[in-house]
Amino acid sequence: MGKRSVKENKTIYQLCREEAGLTREEASEIMDYISDDRIERIENERSEIRPDEVIAMAQCYKNPNLCNYYCTHECPIGKENVDVVEEKNLTQITLEILSDLNTLEKARNRFIEISADSKITKDETRDFEEIKDHLENIARSVDSLRLWIKNVELGEI
Repeated sequence: MGKRSVKENKTIYQLCREEAGLTREEASEIMDYISDDRIERIENERSEIRPDEVIAMAQCYKNPNLCNYYCTHECPIGKENVDVVEEKNLTQITLEILSDLNTLEKARNRFIEISADSKITKDETRDFEEIKDHLENIARSVDSLRLWIKNVELGEI
């Protein structure tokens, strides 16, 4: 059995492994192709983690949010293009989506007016930005819902 780490500034990868109750050796056995030495190098930031390793760890540790963390904090493309997904409960997610949908329903006709000529004039910019913000809120809420569903599938909720 591996010894318990007393390191203060643990990486998310080490925290997730420990939260799953696994030693590096046990995690390595489950992930098959990632050695316990490789896990140790990743956790101690002596080696950069690869995307396939993040996916394997997310599955092994039953923590799908690990993939979003990697994309938003370590991947050069993801840092620029992927939003951090917040873990929320189903009620909160549902209410946020419904609130934004209600607002968009009220703004639907204005959205059609703005979009009809495929141009956004100065007087349409503010309304268009507000509509865009609500659509982005819905997209973030859907991402939170996907994460919630993955956690349900893993038996974490």
